Amino acid sequence: MRKSFLILMGMVTSVLLFATEEINGRIVSVIDGNTIEVVTAEKETYKIILHGVDSPELEQEYGDKARKYLEKKLLDKSVLVKIQGKDRWGTRLGVVVMDGAEDPRFGLLEEGLAWTSEKNPVAELETIKEKAREKGKGLWKAESPTPPWVFRRQQTMMLPKSS
Repeated sequence: MRKSFLILMGMVTSVLLFATEEINGRIVSVIDGNTIEVVTAEKETYKIILHGVDSPELEQEYGDKARKYLEKKLLDKSVLVKIQGKDRWGTRLGVVVMDGAEDPRFGLLEEGLAWTSEKNPVAELETIKEKAREKGKGLWKAESPTPPWVFRRQQTMMLPKSS
């Protein structure tokens, strides 16, 4: 009896640990080329970073183009966001799903408006990025574009140190 109970508890725990959080809502804001805000029917607002892609910062070349691309594709649309985890600051990482529409991450990569993530890139996304690079699309027109994570580190180093 005790063994059956432990097995059952293990199964329930596994299901809860691997359950995917999903957010249904409307995109009310596009913050940058890979960050959006979603408001649910219950008026809860969630900031979501698109999982697996990193677009140039707004101060970088193609940063504003990436933001405008997402606005055109997503702003005021009803979506389902499948949460894939959180970044080190606690912001949710998600995959946006819309009826009859392509994954917006694919379009960002195809147009040369994003890199794949610096760490643990998703193989499917990496393939799309490499095709855009080979074609010299968007940011890949430059010989050696600066990835956004490098740009952010450079900006941080330029800030005055606090004592």
